[in-house]
Amino acid sequence: MTATRSVPSPTPASSKQRSSGTTTPQAANQHELVFTRLIDAPKALVFQAWTQREHLMRWCAPQGFAITYCEGEARPGGAWRTCMVSPAGIEHWVSGVYREFVPDEKLVFTHIWDAEEGLPAHETLVTVDLADEGQQTRLRFRQEHLRSAESRSGHEIGWSESFERLTGYLSEVQTANG
Repeated sequence: MTATRSVPSPTPASSKQRSSGTTTPQAANQHELVFTRLIDAPKALVFQAWTQREHLMRWCAPQGFAITYCEGEARPGGAWRTCMVSPAGIEHWVSGVYREFVPDEKLVFTHIWDAEEGLPAHETLVTVDLADEGQQTRLRFRQEHLRSAESRSGHEIGWSESFERLTGYLSEVQTANG
């Protein structure tokens, strides 16, 4: 199958500000994407959801997509690689390297979609900061060095939907754990 660099989505991104559990995109230029989200889960669990395979497999893709491969070493210098499959069966491979890893606080990693045949891969940088806010966790997400406004738009949709899945998944985990 041919790999693609963007993750299409049938639903438009929302820019409305909402309360807990909803992604709020922040104003940024076309080469940067910033979200803030308040999550009803402890910071340690949110961090685990970003760094442990069993969690990532359940949420880290847009609605309707399935993660079919997810491997990595969550440590500075550790590589990671994931394959998400669209509802149409198209594989989207992405990989990177962890640059910074502060347990329960911060992740910084590169994010590179596999290049289409004949095109060079383009590296972006993702920073995830977590902070306690009462019984909740404030997640601040930043993706830098996006190639174009079109790329930014595609990533905004994909990450927004992924964060919706993250919120639902963490709610399920906490309910199951009592």
